[in-house]
Amino acid sequence: MPHTFAAADAVELAVVERSGFIESRHAGIAIVLAPDGTIAEKIGDPSALVLPRSSLKPLQALACLAAGAPLEGERLGLATASHSGTDRHVAVVREILAAAQLGEDALGCPPAWPNDTTTRDEIVRELGQPSRIRMNCSGKHAAMLLTCVVNGWDPAGYLDPEHPLQAHIRDVIERLVGERASAMAIDGCGAPVYAVTLFGLARAIHRIGTASKTSPFALHRSAGALVEAVRAHPWTIDGPGRADTVAIERLGVFAKGGAEGVMVMVAPDGTTVALKILDGSGRAATAVALRLLERRGALAAADVADAMSKLSLAVSGGGHVVGAIRPAF
Repeated sequence: MPHTFAAADAVELAVVERSGFIESRHAGIAIVLAPDGTIAEKIGDPSALVLPRSSLKPLQALACLAAGAPLEGERLGLATASHSGTDRHVAVVREILAAAQLGEDALGCPPAWPNDTTTRDEIVRELGQPSRIRMNCSGKHAAMLLTCVVNGWDPAGYLDPEHPLQAHIRDVIERLVGERASAMAIDGCGAPVYAVTLFGLARAIHRIGTASKTSPFALHRSAGALVEAVRAHPWTIDGPGRADTVAIERLGVFAKGGAEGVMVMVAPDGTTVALKILDGSGRAATAVALRLLERRGALAAADVADAMSKLSLAVSGGGHVVGAIRPAF
């Protein structure tokens, strides 16, 4: 029977090294699927249940597409995003809301400052305030609202787990994951999020990441369009210099991090990684996923090293780099 992710399920995935001393260790679970979807590697117990958090967004965006939401290109990228709240991100979210003929007040996500520090500093200088549209999940929420409008569902209460939109999203998630959701929780943005096994999450992301726009199956065609949109517009899903965007830009992967140390990633050849870090820290998640793909031969070592050099993995001391956050293997 699936069980909640516990310490006994975890193994060491990453370490934090300072001046040659291992200062901290990150334990977790991970699974790697081969291009054909078979299990290539298990680290810890991937049959444990996890909350995917924002790593569920590709499935939620795909559900919106399956329900007829007219999303493509940058708008589809934003529907999948945990964006950094730049003006460029916000402009696209406003386009999605305009297509639904709704204003920013229709968004059900909480007000927030943008994660992009330059944008946040500019808003503070102008005496601005946190806003719903700057919240990192606003693209997902705008896509959900647009889906409601095109289907004639009442946008009010669209975050209620019993709303027709959320019932549809849950159905699509369960079809992709290949298992029933074991529990429902409320994500930080207010939307329902469902507990699934890490293996189930990997299976769903593999199905999305290897789908083709020419598939005879509509859901697979939509998944192919989603992945193509993110790879063509990697700035949409995260932001300039941020982990998911860097990995997509430099390696052509499909990547989506989630809160509390969750990461899913699909290499161009279809090799797929899903992982969860026990302590909830995401600072090593991208590096661990990249190393796992490298170990399977899905990514070249030199390319992975180049991408990692662009991530925030340095450990500082006295204003100098004295160590690094790195995979434990």
